[in-house]
Amino acid sequence: MKKGIILSLGLGLILLTFLLISGQQSGASPDERVLAGENCTVIMVGKKASADGSTMTTHTADCGICDWTWRYVPPADHKPGSTRKIYRISQMRTWPPSEGLKWDLIKKDFTGVEIPEAPHTFGYMHGVFGYMNDQQLAIGESTIGNRPKMSNPTQTPAFNITMLTLLAMERCRTAREAIRLMGSLAEKYGYGGEDGGEMLAVADPEEVWVFEIMPVGPLWTPDSGKPGALWCAQRVPDDQVSVCPNESRIGEIDLNNPDFFMASPNVISYAVENGYWDPKSGQPFSWKKAYSPAEGNAKDQPRRARMWRFFDLVSPSSKFSPSLPNMNFPFSVRPDRPLSVKDVMEMTRDKGYGTFFDPTRGIRGGPYKNPNYDSAARLISVRNAEYTTVTQCRGWLPAAIGGIVWLSWGAQDTACYMPFYAGTKALPPSFSVGDHWVFNRQSARWAFDYVDFHAQVAYSVAIEEIKRAREKWEDGALNQIPDIDRKALELYQKNQAKALEFLTAFSVSNAEAVVKAWWQLGDDLLVKFNHLSYYNSERRTVDRRKMDFPEAWKKAVRIIDIIFE
Repeated sequence: MKKGIILSLGLGLILLTFLLISGQQSGASPDERVLAGENCTVIMVGKKASADGSTMTTHTADCGICDWTWRYVPPADHKPGSTRKIYRISQMRTWPPSEGLKWDLIKKDFTGVEIPEAPHTFGYMHGVFGYMNDQQLAIGESTIGNRPKMSNPTQTPAFNITMLTLLAMERCRTAREAIRLMGSLAEKYGYGGEDGGEMLAVADPEEVWVFEIMPVGPLWTPDSGKPGALWCAQRVPDDQVSVCPNESRIGEIDLNNPDFFMASPNVISYAVENGYWDPKSGQPFSWKKAYSPAEGNAKDQPRRARMWRFFDLVSPSSKFSPSLPNMNFPFSVRPDRPLSVKDVMEMTRDKGYGTFFDPTRGIRGGPYKNPNYDSAARLISVRNAEYTTVTQCRGWLPAAIGGIVWLSWGAQDTACYMPFYAGTKALPPSFSVGDHWVFNRQSARWAFDYVDFHAQVAYSVAIEEIKRAREKWEDGALNQIPDIDRKALELYQKNQAKALEFLTAFSVSNAEAVVKAWWQLGDDLLVKFNHLSYYNSERRTVDRRKMDFPEAWKKAVRIIDIIFE
């Protein structure tokens, strides 16, 4: 009788959970369903909120099926009258390696629009988006969505978010310049296509800005005389930090304060015309409430947990509640202590351990406490990342030395950040090749997926091996940076070209050494934990007891057996 009651209760809970989830999904707007798969968390740190005075941004490319390749585009001088072609560059689309590299094949999708070329374009590094140029302009991205009627999936808009970031990298020195350029191009030539509401963290050595842009509906044409995009930007105060977890972050705006706000001319009128805000309501205009409302909170909707978790990490003294609606979190906050670049790296790896959203609570993580089994909560660290970036802009150094992109391939928890200076003139060849469907030992990314794959089997023991490797290579690079800075600056003051060669050699050689080390680490994990046994290569012994399942897991299995007997 007791077993029957327990079984009925268990099945009832399962059915109730299913109905609740189904109800939430059926009530979601089309945009909400799209955003349900997004995990691009952007962290932003003002220069007075950082431990060393640098500004910082992050980006997690979370697609799971997208092109992951990176390349370097050198600076160039252009003849008067030359033009720059604008291409439709899908964030998602890839081609089989046999057909060629994405960044060659995108030229087949010319929009028909050409704009005047700049006399000089800057060198920069990019993946899905432009991340840093040789002037220390840095960018991170997060999809935020928009009201469904605003989307413009037609071929009329010439610009999408990727193309805008590349133009900013080519032409701009500062965050403000980049925002004005991207906004004006989108207004004139239209914004949309596959992209909807997007957020960019745009930074230089002095400032960090949140730039948000959205389409204006499928009926827009260049002949309409109206802007082909909506955009708004808000500056993060120098002593504060902010986050964008795929949700619009800009609320009430003050266009009379240009030191902190910028926007397109239709920023308010479009909302009035389309019934998204009534000036007679007595309510102040809010950008996010008008164009990209995101109702819910972390407690009721764990997929919204990233907002709460970020504020909980940087300002635990504020005691933000998981029940606080995400729309009510502040735009930014002063951190309890200044953040180092290492702090930010660790934040990108956060799995919510020790919180209500801990994916290893109870038996969720299996016998080896694998945080990647439970996907109920959307956490900052995700298992399907293409790569993650942390950018630093440091104003006390020349731009070529002051800017650094820290790049980590694949899932953050099993990877390693590698530094690339803004003055770097090349990337390792292994960065430009590879895709998800063809295993390739010539592709750097596969080295990290190789380690990640072997780590999933016995996570709690494998992750300790990975941490030790990361201490050697990631912490080793962090410790080297002051010395590399000093040597590069000495060279720069005598011969700038030699300084750039030095920075390139360090960045590339370090990355190649890390990639080689991760291939070896993958081999070692395969051997060491083969057959869920502990193989000691040095002693040539096997110890199965070290890999035995914990007692808590065994008890949980026995209880489940009793329930379903």
